[in-house]
Amino acid sequence: MPTLDPRVDAYIAASAEFAQPILEHIRAVVHDTCPDVEETMKWSFPHFQYKGMLCSMASFKAHCAFGFWKGELLIAAEDDKGKEAMGQFGRITSVKDLPPKRTLASYIKKAMQLNDEGVKAPARAKAAAPRALTVPDYFIAQLEQTPAALEHFTAFSTSKKRDYVEWLEEAKTEATRQRRMEQALAWIAEGKSRNWKYEKC
Repeated sequence: MPTLDPRVDAYIAASAEFAQPILEHIRAVVHDTCPDVEETMKWSFPHFQYKGMLCSMASFKAHCAFGFWKGELLIAAEDDKGKEAMGQFGRITSVKDLPPKRTLASYIKKAMQLNDEGVKAPARAKAAAPRALTVPDYFIAQLEQTPAALEHFTAFSTSKKRDYVEWLEEAKTEATRQRRMEQALAWIAEGKSRNWKYEKC
């Protein structure tokens, strides 16, 4: 039986309905191919480890992503869809967008071999400048009315601030945005990040 991390279970359960079968499929193929794999949460999304980092998956508003830590050594540049989305397989909106199970398993086996041999991941070029973060005026106004939230939000890292801003901005209706705003203010006032449920204590 595979060893499953309950935080990954929670992540999948909290993902959009379209994303859940994609994430479950990826998870199953990884475990079937690498029985000794270990699950964990890093940077608020699921990762799989085998003698080091192996691969990861994530779900977003309208797509999923899957990629290998040493993807540059596994997938030919012309087949790499990393410019479309995180990982090497582009924007995944259904299981059909992934390579066949046999192909996926072959990538996983190659990734395992690289880790068995102690091959290091290629150095990644640093971005020239961090992406600017714009906090909407309506969010600032609400924060200013909640001193505890404003204090914590000001102290948050840019990535933690961005998580909240994007969550609010992705709301499709004003009612949804308002519900998210109320939840965000409560969490921030307690010093919690957007994905605090998935973070290690």
